[in-house]
Amino acid sequence: MKKLFILFSLSFVFISCNQATKENVSTSEKRIFPEIKADRYNVAFLIMDGTFNTEFTAPFDIFQHTQYRKNIKAMNTFTVANTLEPITTFEGVRILPDFDYTKDSIPNIDILVVPSAEHHLDTDLKDSVMINFVKKVDKTALYMTSHCDGAFVLAKAGILNNVASTTFPSDIATYQKMFPNLNVKDSVLFVHDEKYITSAGGAKSFEAALYLCEVLYGKEITESLAGGLVIDWNLESVPRLIVKE
Repeated sequence: MKKLFILFSLSFVFISCNQATKENVSTSEKRIFPEIKADRYNVAFLIMDGTFNTEFTAPFDIFQHTQYRKNIKAMNTFTVANTLEPITTFEGVRILPDFDYTKDSIPNIDILVVPSAEHHLDTDLKDSVMINFVKKVDKTALYMTSHCDGAFVLAKAGILNNVASTTFPSDIATYQKMFPNLNVKDSVLFVHDEKYITSAGGAKSFEAALYLCEVLYGKEITESLAGGLVIDWNLESVPRLIVKE
């Protein structure tokens, strides 16, 4: 009986200590926000399950590196999603979003980047909360950009109705069929019309991101950014359509 009592007591202590440890872990967890510095462009990346790595990481790499260049208005880069839980990219990388656009107070967005995602041609376009978020950002943003099938999201939001745009080469026909009133361009890596920049995506997302940097910072800074990532940059050699700068 005495041994049974001792075993019971030890079990109780173990459970209590384990529970206390769990409580300490949960109460000590703190949300870490990205650093948003003043006097910078705020660049938000709209991510979700199925986001393709390259269309997200290519522009993120370019824009994030602006903070290492002197005498320019650099960029704050952060992600927004409809959750704070990790999202899983198409290739299986897990990313922890910085802000939940359905709940959080988000810094004013100067540039929105919409990378392609697996379901941008179907179920994502039925997400009215996400589409309305894009519409809201468009009202005050300086630039709205997309890569690959991210153009479908911008088109669904109705903000490309009066401008030229492009998307992933093999999805051009689908893009035209789904949005027959759009001015769709083919055989170019990106299109810039008014404040909208849409790109073919993939590895060519680097070119569209570098182009925006050239618009904002000029050729010398952009060549420096490209060189830092071992990219040969020459705007004149890039198939493009610039309707209105």
